[in-house]
Amino acid sequence: MSKGKGMGTKAPYGHPRQKERLCIRYKCALTNTIADVLRQRPGWTEVRDDGDWDFYWCDVGWLRENFDHIYMEEHVRICHFRNHYELTRKNFMVKNLKRFRKQLERESGRTEASKCDFFPKTFELPAEYHLFVEEFRRNPGITWIMKPVARSQGRGIFLFRRLKDITDWRKDGGRPDEQREDIPVENYVAQRYIENPYLIGGRKFDLRIYVLVTSYVPLKAWLYRDGFARFSNTRFTLSSIDDQYIHLTNVAVQKTAPDYDPEKGCKWMMQQLRQFLTARHGPETVEVLFSNMDDIIIKSLQSVQKIIINDKHCFELYGYDILLDQDLKPWLLEVNASPSLTASSQDDHELKCRLLEDVLHVVDMEGRLTGREKRVGGFDLMWNEGAVSREGAQSDTLSHGEFVANTHLGCVNDRKRQLQQVLKAARKP
Repeated sequence: MSKGKGMGTKAPYGHPRQKERLCIRYKCALTNTIADVLRQRPGWTEVRDDGDWDFYWCDVGWLRENFDHIYMEEHVRICHFRNHYELTRKNFMVKNLKRFRKQLERESGRTEASKCDFFPKTFELPAEYHLFVEEFRRNPGITWIMKPVARSQGRGIFLFRRLKDITDWRKDGGRPDEQREDIPVENYVAQRYIENPYLIGGRKFDLRIYVLVTSYVPLKAWLYRDGFARFSNTRFTLSSIDDQYIHLTNVAVQKTAPDYDPEKGCKWMMQQLRQFLTARHGPETVEVLFSNMDDIIIKSLQSVQKIIINDKHCFELYGYDILLDQDLKPWLLEVNASPSLTASSQDDHELKCRLLEDVLHVVDMEGRLTGREKRVGGFDLMWNEGAVSREGAQSDTLSHGEFVANTHLGCVNDRKRQLQQVLKAARKP
């Protein structure tokens, strides 16, 4: 949907457009959450088939098949960058982070490069199999986790401690016998497993954080205040590495547990987690933790800034997965190009509807914003070719003098009041 002239995927250059029309084209693969939010947006109209459109919440498959073959007018927007996979495929993400770390070491020294040590030691298989074996033999007895590079929702993941387990996998790649001759081995990453995760109630969890990038040149990134912690359904132990309900926190995995309660789910809202950590460790420690997570987000985006094909028609809502260890060190596990927007509970549905509504506010197809906003709804502008300082913070420095740029994650999200203020102050449509 957008205001102004629409466009169609098959319309030639110069094809007459309908003017002053708000319209959207979407595929049936979209979740109810997205469809509900788009349909309820005032003045926007749903179109199907070959109708002209101005805003398309497409899937990555459509992008791959159609992006290079269509003409887009100035105002048109779609929800992915052309080569988003440079950050959202597990092997490419690690490759780019390693390259960025080496660049920082050359330009700024080892101290600055060490700030990129926020992802576990990782090898791409089968390409780096021999390097992995060398590392494996240098550190016997530790746990590793295998992940397919392009799958989601915990599919294909397993833990191992014996080299035999990986050699067996290398022979067949997990393929059934009848497919071994026809289908090549799927690429995986072997990643050192975080054996000392921070536990709450004896259970492992990771964080899902939402980041909206509206441009890579210049880099402009927004952090959403809401998010959640995803808990495992079973108490953590390293004595059983085959139990996915202990080690994989994905909702798609946990909801299949025999004692899963769909009403309660396995989630804490980010505000609840931040309050818990503050009560246990103190506000200053939590400020540092959340500031470190902000830094992970920015450095990961910077690692692909020169590689992503920037296009004014594109934006991207990323789902960051971050794990905390016992020392409150955050580890980046992966970045998702299509974070699940299917609701697992009523609270989850409300969170994701608010998130999607605010994505549309920031993308601003209606042209209501001035472009100078530092906050829109639940989104805070965290980077605009430089760190964006906090607004409304009690203090921008910690007791030891370190500047804190952004720690809005998990803060109060008074988005309705904020939206009323920002839209009232913005220019008239």
